[in-house]
Amino acid sequence: MTQVSTVEQSRMTLKMQDYLQVVSFNLGAEEYAIEIIKVKEIILVEGITKVPQMPGYIEGIINLRGTVIPVVDLRKRFGMGSCGLDEHTRIVVTRMDGGIVGMIVDAVSRVMKIPKANIQPPPDTIACIAGEYLIGVARLDDHLQLLLDIEKVLATSEQAQLQSVAAPV
Repeated sequence: MTQVSTVEQSRMTLKMQDYLQVVSFNLGAEEYAIEIIKVKEIILVEGITKVPQMPGYIEGIINLRGTVIPVVDLRKRFGMGSCGLDEHTRIVVTRMDGGIVGMIVDAVSRVMKIPKANIQPPPDTIACIAGEYLIGVARLDDHLQLLLDIEKVLATSEQAQLQSVAAPV
């Protein structure tokens, strides 16, 4: 076995820093992505228990291997309306500062590395509306990819409210 030299390790590290690794998913016709380090796992949609008096975009809670986690429907959160579940619908289980939250998406597309040089801040025209959720917009070969700041999809107060219903079983 050969050892990787310190110079080669530095080059690999620099190369990795030039890219943002993301999980890409669909909501309607649009493709979004979040940093892979924020994704705990991706699971099928099943066993959601409704919780009374929660906002409309909160689907309920699930038991994930002994931990109760809240589940948010991202379509509803973004005001896109519901389109029903199918065989492609998934829950992306995310890590937030406030804890673990599941996000229902229409389909998970892929894991990919986006060159940081291809990422721009959200345009000023949308920055005051949807820009609060966006890290940036990535220019890919055939389309634009919206990069979500998963921490800002839910306000701090909403995260606290969700975590109040989540607890170990």
